[in-house]
Parts: sequence; structure tokens; C-alpha cells
Amino acid sequence: MQLKIFWIFFKVGMLGYGGGPASIPLIKAEVVDIHKWMTDEEFQDMLAIGNTLPGPIATKLAGYIGYIKSGWLGLANAVLATIVPTIILMIILLTLFVEFQELAWVQGMSRGVLPVVGVMMAMLTYDFLSKAKAKTTWPFLILFTIAALILLVPLNIHPAIIIAAIIIFSLFRKEGRKI
Repeated sequence: MQLKIFWIFFKVGMLGYGGGPASIPLIKAEVVDIHKWMTDEEFQDMLAIGNTLPGPIATKLAGYIGYIKSGWLGLANAVLATIVPTIILMIILLTLFVEFQELAWVQGMSRGVLPVVGVMMAMLTYDFLSKAKAKTTWPFLILFTIAALILLVPLNIHPAIIIAAIIIFSLFRKEGRKI
């Protein structure tokens, strides 16, 4: 089990170019879709709670998943597997980038990665909205999404406050009632 945990999070650490948010779809694919270690709902709950805590999301997710699969050793293993590739790659890539930053293909490569990360985030957002739609109505979902964007962007309210408000709202909402 430890080798599997290490390999999964090592791959996430190697392929999650763009930071924690870019790693979320990779982690979801491994633990929900491929290995079936948790359901979509469990992953969404873990992600929501993880986003309210300080620190990088990829290591929080890795630590939690490692812990539920294999205790404290799994936690340490998953976190280490997540950060070691990043440290090694960062040293290598930054050294090369500084050395060759004036070359046109290096500048093009750095610009070309941004759309890939954007598409990965859009896919994750679409997946979450599709799952949310199953538990609510389209008008509520659209209004809720617009309200969240307004609170986040122009009003600059911290996501943790919004998530806490949603959790409180959910606790007081009648169970099974579709809004």
C-alpha cells in the first residue's frame, strides 16, 4: 500500500504543473476514478474543507488521503511523495529557465502552459457544477455561482468565509429538500 500511495502522489507532484489547483484534477482522477478510494462526494467535501485551511491544497489532500488509506505513515509518505518532485523539478527547471530565458521557444513554452491549466480547472469546475445540479435546481445553481463570483472577485471576500457560510447554510437546510 505504501508504494502505491507514494507512486500516486509522486505522479501528481511530477505532473501537477501550475501548483496545487492544477493538481486537484490529477488527484481526483487517481483516488476517485482509478483507485476508487473515495466517492465524488467525499472528494468534494475533502476539497471544500481543505480549501478553508492554510497551506498548499495538494499537500493537504495528499496528507488526508494518505492518512485515511494507511494512517500516519501513509500521511507522511503521501506528503513527501507530493513535495519531493516539485523541489527537484523546481531546482532543475529554474536553473535552466534562467540560463535560457531569452530563447523564443522557452518564452513560448511558458505561455503555452497557461491554457492547459485553465482547461483542467474548467473541467473540474464543470464536474463540480454537474454534481451540484443533481442536488438542486438550475436557477438556484446559476444564482449561487454568480453570487459566489461577486463575493470572491469584486468584493474580495476570502473563500474560507464563503465556504463556512455555505456549510452553515447546509446544516440548517432541511435534509432532502431540493432548493
